[in-house]
Amino acid sequence: MNQTAIKIENVSKEYRLGAIGGGTLKGDLQSFWAKIRHKEDPNSIIGDNTGLSKGDRFMALDGVSFEVKKGEALGIIGHNGAGKSTLLKLLCRVTAPSGGTISYDGRIASMLEVGTGFHPELTGRENVYMNGAILGMTKAEIDKKFDQIVEFAEMEKFIDTPVKRYSSGMYVKLAFSVAAHLDSEIMIMDEVLAVGDMAFQKKCLDRMRDAAQLEGRTVLYVSHNMNTIRQLCNRCIVLSKGKVIFDGNVEEAIEVYMGQGIETPSNVDLSSLKRTQATLAPGVKLTGINVLENDIWKIRVGEKLKFSIEVEATENLTNIGYRSRLTCVDGTSVSVLLAPNLFSCKAGDKLTIPLEADISQLVPGRYCLTPVLYGVNQYGGWQFYDHIEKAVTFEVETKPGFNENMEWEQRWWGSVKLPEIVDLRTLGEK
Repeated sequence: MNQTAIKIENVSKEYRLGAIGGGTLKGDLQSFWAKIRHKEDPNSIIGDNTGLSKGDRFMALDGVSFEVKKGEALGIIGHNGAGKSTLLKLLCRVTAPSGGTISYDGRIASMLEVGTGFHPELTGRENVYMNGAILGMTKAEIDKKFDQIVEFAEMEKFIDTPVKRYSSGMYVKLAFSVAAHLDSEIMIMDEVLAVGDMAFQKKCLDRMRDAAQLEGRTVLYVSHNMNTIRQLCNRCIVLSKGKVIFDGNVEEAIEVYMGQGIETPSNVDLSSLKRTQATLAPGVKLTGINVLENDIWKIRVGEKLKFSIEVEATENLTNIGYRSRLTCVDGTSVSVLLAPNLFSCKAGDKLTIPLEADISQLVPGRYCLTPVLYGVNQYGGWQFYDHIEKAVTFEVETKPGFNENMEWEQRWWGSVKLPEIVDLRTLGEK
């Protein structure tokens, strides 16, 4: 039995940049004749200094290859322009590849442009039937699932109202519900869970998770929301400039996508790093941060983090505090490390301050530190002297016996392991 749902082999998609046609047959013939004579195009825009000729080409996808097993939930992530949406359009046969082959086993339900085909003058009921037909459902299928579609979209009271009177959220909820109830072996989604209110987003995510984990459907999901990628997908690929640069574990894929997959050296020069905070007070700056007792920023679970900060002062200041915002590599906040009223300084001082942070309850994984120097002004407000976003990435490694030697499911259980629950019945025996 074939267990492969989708197979993509050396697929490429090439686009020509700029205008392709001249708008009329005469204009196209003039441009063609000028081109073969190596003359200037008489239909080109005068004064166009962009340097982009009509023959320029752009590879949206370049030699992409991977397989998706039946029942697998695959996440596809990458920065804007990486080729994610192009890949999904090829899979849905919206457009054809320039090269390579795509094969799949099963019916595909695509949710690329949710609500495509909805007519504003028709009622919700009429649009359900029309949109369902566009997606490939028969009238008998829609009749059978109509009540489920309406109930899922929470549109019972408004189903016979023209959709032009719907709010944008109502419109998208009904459109998503139609697509989600299409019986298909393969579901392809492009950021569709970023619709509706929070309760409906959760319902959509639960629906997609059930489709993958309980119904055995194959799911391909594109998103910039790393939390939904974590919750929905069991494998992830990263696209960059039309190529697959990573294919594997979800957490490792997120690290690659966020640019945090490289080890941070033990000594980090902060003086040249970019400051993104809008307003920083003068007087003192961070120039370095160094991990102690290690060659790289890596410790074992249960250990404390020992490091030092280097500062340079240009003014006389008192009661300067230090803090580090602690986040996962995707930016999800975990906690903050605080050292209030850490030091005072005089103009010209260069200080090295050793510190120890108790992060022993952090679970294995990769984390980022955002170091900040701050003070409190005479009005009780915060005053920031320095702020460097994600200056350090460090890793907490597991150790024998941690979590009974079972892998910690960070996406479900969080980033902190609290002390074990105490059995109150045993307290009297001790």
